[in-house]
Amino acid sequence: MSAFDHRKYRPAPRVPAFNRQWPDRDLDHAPIWVSEDLRDGNQALLEPMTVEQKQRFWQQIVKVGIKEVMVGFPSASQPDYDFVRWLIEEDQIPEDVTIAVLVQCREHLIEKTFASLVGAKRAIVHLYNSTSTIQRERVFEMDRAGIVDIAVQGATWVKTYADQYPEIEWCFEYTPESFSSTEIDFSLEICEAVMDVWQPTPENKCILNLPTTVEVAGPHHHADQIEYFCQHISRRDSVIISVHTHNDRGGAVASAELALLAGAERVEGTLLGNGERTGNMDIVTLAMNLYSQGIDPQLDLSNPDEIIQVVNECTGIAMHPRHPWVGEMVYTAFSGSHQDAIRKSLKHQQPDEPWQVAYLPIDPHDIGRDYQAVIRVNSQSGKGGMAFLLERDYGINLPRWMMLALAPFVQQESERRASELSSEMIRQVMFDNFTQEAPLSLVDYQLSKGQQEGIEVTLQQGDETLRLSGKGNGAMSAFTDAWQRHSGSSVGIIDYSEHSLGASSEANAIAFVQLNIDGQRLCAVAEDSDTVSASLKALLSGINLTAKQTGQETQSQASALAL
Repeated sequence: MSAFDHRKYRPAPRVPAFNRQWPDRDLDHAPIWVSEDLRDGNQALLEPMTVEQKQRFWQQIVKVGIKEVMVGFPSASQPDYDFVRWLIEEDQIPEDVTIAVLVQCREHLIEKTFASLVGAKRAIVHLYNSTSTIQRERVFEMDRAGIVDIAVQGATWVKTYADQYPEIEWCFEYTPESFSSTEIDFSLEICEAVMDVWQPTPENKCILNLPTTVEVAGPHHHADQIEYFCQHISRRDSVIISVHTHNDRGGAVASAELALLAGAERVEGTLLGNGERTGNMDIVTLAMNLYSQGIDPQLDLSNPDEIIQVVNECTGIAMHPRHPWVGEMVYTAFSGSHQDAIRKSLKHQQPDEPWQVAYLPIDPHDIGRDYQAVIRVNSQSGKGGMAFLLERDYGINLPRWMMLALAPFVQQESERRASELSSEMIRQVMFDNFTQEAPLSLVDYQLSKGQQEGIEVTLQQGDETLRLSGKGNGAMSAFTDAWQRHSGSSVGIIDYSEHSLGASSEANAIAFVQLNIDGQRLCAVAEDSDTVSASLKALLSGINLTAKQTGQETQSQASALAL
């Protein structure tokens, strides 16, 4: 028998026949969003986040507008416990945000979980145990009754300990883990048993979370499971149905979206989809799906670059350039026919009518991108040739995003001259358009090591000498901190690249930075004797360029960066 043999596998069982209604429904409002980045997302990392990284991620989650946040497993991890205490003791939880914590059905873990929440105004205690046939028979070696007893005992302990802290507004959540592989009648049976303990009411609802712990069938199958459950669970008006979809088959977003049609009201996921195995449901993607259909997602996704930067720096996971909605290459058209259709659609598009542009399902301006670039893109070979000459003759290795930003300026110069450009001309075009040495110039700087790197920097601005200080995870981070403290402007480093140069160059190092300064996306470059100095000068060039870029020059660079 071949190692690749489909006969080893069986399709997932269908739910019993029922009055299926979800295919005829349309979504008209956003769900309750729940971020799992700090728990499920963190658990899936090769190197779990530090408390400091969790704190930064927390601020981003809150800024996006998510109102329920799973913050950890405080009974199983001291960093998680410490993080929960930091949130409460440092008053970091906004009035309209509710934290959630996860716990197994064990009394000592439940006791420690409640202890971690002392002082909170409101909290969700999320209880779970595994329920699938495989888990029952091969992991726990128990029958259905034994698994129900575990859930009931856990629910009882949760209720008992909650009664000891009446000053806190409690919400109870139960997950029959591996719901996607559990017989639907048993999922109903065990959830009914848990509700018998908790006695939810329409005024004090509990949450029943029905996960595709492992995605074993298509999104339509999950929708059937959810709708059948919703139709057959008792006390439906006292229950919030939640889903938590994983991406093993690539259908996590679709499964969550169809589950909402099927009656789910709450969705657990992560920003950009990090999670176990192939990942969790991507909150940004599902929210943008709703947005593109004219539904307010109730989240602020207008600055995806900031979300991408925080996720990358806290998890170490880079985003794919073709990531739905927010990837670097999403609004790029290489096909001439696509470019022509976009150009003609934009010509007809009126500001007071619904968006109707071929190949662009939303207006990229809504999320800080620029659609003009899609009609001004050179061929890949053109960019490759430009980069090849700079590397061959000057030892300059252009990052891809700088290639995209530089290409329109090289094309314009080539058209102006009506001739081929030499490597010397291309290099000059790059520095003419991406380096600005005034009004701010670097005089001197001193770096210091500690828990965070510090910088003392001296700048010249006309006749004025500025002395600034800041801290960060490196020289560039410390410098942006210093500048933000001084100017009040927001400077985000989207990406950067630095390297030493060959002996043929006058300078020893070159640095490229891609920045978001007060919502304006731009690139800058600088050379110097070492990479740190080159990086700091590149940052200063970016700050200087924000004042310089006007009119067509601003549009050209911003358009290229939107790729």
